[in-house]
Amino acid sequence: MKKLTRNQIFWPLVALIVLLIYNAFFAKNFFKISVVDGHLYGNLIDILKNFAPLALLSIGMTLVIATGGVDISVGSVVAISGAIACSIIDGRLGIFNHSLVSALVSALLSGLACGLWNGFLVAKVKIQPMVATLILLTAGRGIAQLITKGKIVTINSAPMMKEYYFIGAGYLLGLPFALYIVIAFLFLVLLLVKRTAFGLFLQSLGINSKSSMLSGINVDRIKLVVYTISGFLASIAGILISSNIKGADCNNAGLFIELDAILSVAIGGNSLNGGKFMVQASIVGALFVQCLTTTVYALGVPPEAISLLKAIVIIVLCLFQSDSFRQRVFKGFKRSVKGADAA
Repeated sequence: MKKLTRNQIFWPLVALIVLLIYNAFFAKNFFKISVVDGHLYGNLIDILKNFAPLALLSIGMTLVIATGGVDISVGSVVAISGAIACSIIDGRLGIFNHSLVSALVSALLSGLACGLWNGFLVAKVKIQPMVATLILLTAGRGIAQLITKGKIVTINSAPMMKEYYFIGAGYLLGLPFALYIVIAFLFLVLLLVKRTAFGLFLQSLGINSKSSMLSGINVDRIKLVVYTISGFLASIAGILISSNIKGADCNNAGLFIELDAILSVAIGGNSLNGGKFMVQASIVGALFVQCLTTTVYALGVPPEAISLLKAIVIIVLCLFQSDSFRQRVFKGFKRSVKGADAA
């Protein structure tokens, strides 16, 4: 049993199961699934569809945090990639108008460029990760606004609207297509960190950067790669979000989603100081965050109280992930039981 509870993914899974059990009793029809227009429909399906962008960001954020860094610019990258994709599809940029392929490629390249920029500042210029990514966090939405000329771009009448909409809101074999994208990239990243030396290099860098460098590991290159991956995955998340709403809203798309991504990594039991990490646990963390969001909406919690409620639940969860906290709580509980028996 001890071996099971010490597994990093155990407590995030327990938290998710407890939340689902709570919904079974208190959220009406939470588990009801029906077939609408040939695909599955219900709260659980909505969770799987809506958590996809957060899951992609959590994968990239896990790799960045494993190096001891952080990327708080992913929300702005989401806005930039969505703005580029929707503007090309709607014919507003004047280049490759109404071309779905050009829109997707351009959006993905923007994510790569943003990731490379962050990696360059952190790895080569030696700026602290928080400060380096804060630059793009601040400037990114301004760049997105310049692309859209300060307007909300809608693609309801664009020739490629249906194809683009399918990426973020379509269904394949009854399940959200976005879920297949998450599974594909999770598989690729797991291959990278489990089947190559890259994963060991990441852990080594996060534990002790100087020792890693002295042992011959190219620390700067690894940092450059992980920030680039984070930017690339953020651009895919931007495509999913913008296609789901059939437009680009640069003010609100991806707003504060970087905080949910960091929370997902923390809920997954990954140390924010870097070192040992588990991408699968971060995915469970993202699923928990999205499930919690859906739960509070299903229960009719006022919007102004949602952030506070989420914060309280996450604080409790993070405390119970701490070995020292659990030992103190359970020791105190055992002492009180013994005292009651003695009396």
